[in-house]
Amino acid sequence: MGSLERSKKKVQLWKKAIVHFLLCFVMGFFTGFAPTGKGNTSLFPKTPHESNQTYPSLNMFNKPLSDETSSTITTTTTTITVSSQWSKLNETRVSKKVLAEEEEEEQQDQEPEEATDEFLEPRRLLIIVTPTSAKDQHRGVLLKRLSNTLRLIPQPVLWVVVEQQVENSEVSEILRKTGIMYRHLVFKENFTNIHEEVDHQRNVALNHIEHHRLSGIVHFASLYNVYDLTFFDELRAIEGFGTWPMALLSANKKEVIIEGPVCDSSEVMGWHLKKSSNNSITDNNNERPPIIRVSNFAFNSSILWDPERWGRTSSIQDTSQDSLKFVRKEVLEDETKLMGIPPDDCSKILLWNLPLST
Repeated sequence: MGSLERSKKKVQLWKKAIVHFLLCFVMGFFTGFAPTGKGNTSLFPKTPHESNQTYPSLNMFNKPLSDETSSTITTTTTTITVSSQWSKLNETRVSKKVLAEEEEEEQQDQEPEEATDEFLEPRRLLIIVTPTSAKDQHRGVLLKRLSNTLRLIPQPVLWVVVEQQVENSEVSEILRKTGIMYRHLVFKENFTNIHEEVDHQRNVALNHIEHHRLSGIVHFASLYNVYDLTFFDELRAIEGFGTWPMALLSANKKEVIIEGPVCDSSEVMGWHLKKSSNNSITDNNNERPPIIRVSNFAFNSSILWDPERWGRTSSIQDTSQDSLKFVRKEVLEDETKLMGIPPDDCSKILLWNLPLST
């Protein structure tokens, strides 16, 4: 009995030893297939909470940083610095843009005020009267030249052109192509004297202005006149009568004649006629009233259709009155009514008369 029990105990011990050996062998075998190194794979999976968190080593403050860690921290710092500088630059640009927009708004607020002032003070109408003659060989060319000058003048401008009535007139076609507001007037009378014909044409224009009560500054512009454009700006400043010096140039002679007023500032003190030939100047003083060319003065058109204001008999009472003669008389009778232009220097030449040789 005793020997049998002992043999059973030995068998059980061997069985236990074999089982333990097999278990260790299996564990070692499968452990050899398990991944090793820096990987996160493990036979024991982590919980979701543990898998989303990383904890620094307890020795990270006692050991020097690795190259990867130091480069990451340097890159992060550089990124933060660049981002801060970029944000400051954007803020500066935005502030400058805001200031520029505010300045533009201020300018836009001021411009309407200036435009309103200009609108409240409109330019006065300039009424340019030009007589023409079919006997003038250069009439077509001179009309186009004068029209080009008038097109450069700020509006409003009205060009009144007068000629003798004919069947086919080149004047009408030229005027239609100018782009200027115009009135084309004709007359039927025949004249043998060219000066009488020109004065009649001017009276035809003045009667038209009086009949239609055209309000503006009237100026007689010859086809042979050459202008400084500032001249027309000075015309608009005339209240009643205005006058200026004019240079008469000869196309076939070396001669210059200057006619016009003698002024103290813009006040007319008298008249003078200066003749310049070969660099010599002579003064010519006459006691009789000077003969003033119509191109030397301009006047407010209301003198023609507002008799109470200017002391003229109404056109109904005296329809035969010579309007041009009346205007000339008014200019010579009272020099205090005249304004010399340009006001700052009445001796400045802004108008030349250049007759073409035929």
